Amino acid sequence: MAKKRRPQTKAAGPRGATGDIPVVGAREPCPCGSGRRYKACHGREAAHAVTELVQRPFEGLPGECDWVALRELVPAATVRLALAEGLPEGVPSVTLATVLPMAWPALRRDSGAVLLGLQNDTASGDLSRDLADTLRRALIAEPGTPVSAQRAPGDGPRLQDLLDPKGAFTPTLHEGFEFWLEDAANATGEVAASLERANAAAIPTARLTGVEAAYWCETPEKNHLRWVMPHPEEKLLDALARLHAAGASSLGEGTRLVGSFRAHGLTVPVWDLPRGMGAEETEKPAAELAERLGEALASDEPLTAEQRRARGGLTNRQVTLS
Repeated sequence: MAKKRRPQTKAAGPRGATGDIPVVGAREPCPCGSGRRYKACHGREAAHAVTELVQRPFEGLPGECDWVALRELVPAATVRLALAEGLPEGVPSVTLATVLPMAWPALRRDSGAVLLGLQNDTASGDLSRDLADTLRRALIAEPGTPVSAQRAPGDGPRLQDLLDPKGAFTPTLHEGFEFWLEDAANATGEVAASLERANAAAIPTARLTGVEAAYWCETPEKNHLRWVMPHPEEKLLDALARLHAAGASSLGEGTRLVGSFRAHGLTVPVWDLPRGMGAEETEKPAAELAERLGEALASDEPLTAEQRRARGGLTNRQVTLS
């Protein structure tokens, strides 16, 4: 027998916008005054805002591909950020960091400078909105204090609203995490030990200078090139398949295109490199590959049978990171 539907109670007054309704327990009365439980009223919209995934959270920001790389691939890096409305009084700088000590979402230094952590778990499906909320709270935090994690309002601003759209996004890669401290050279005791442990876990990484958002890294078994690309996934896979079928997808002897990652709406092809092939030795072959890839991307010809097989192999070796 079907369960009877409870008649809806008319709200005692006009309902405010979701962003104006405080978050309460799911079974508590909704603060809007409707007489219904929160989960059956404004809680539905709040839950939807939390779970709805934004596929490309960094789209529209300068350096979108580098944002993705720093979020998913790079252990230790910083980027100076420019705010759309300029720096508030008492805040000399705002710096994006891959990760902060104790996995803090953000930190306001004693000097007033702000560090914003990128590789943190977030509470909603919109990473850009979560980071923007953390940044806003860091700008008004007391100097010398970290910023804790909390759920961002569903109607709050995003990074695209807070950052200067014309500001450069130029990552600085570090061998370790000394940037955590304003005076790392004089660190002692547990602070020094913690820094040493973090540095020991960092994979040596370098950003190539001749192409955009391509990151070389060294691991015990072999080296790799992980290249975040802005092209639509289907178009990019077609182009890589054309090159692969023609034997033109490698970066030289001993290298191999092994697959790709999906991360924040972008595709990240990955190459295995010999242990002796460093970042400098990768620069020229990467630039040459970029030219070949550009030509392949411009082709609208249907894939041949051999190219379709190559594409199938590439698709089977995709891993989704986020």
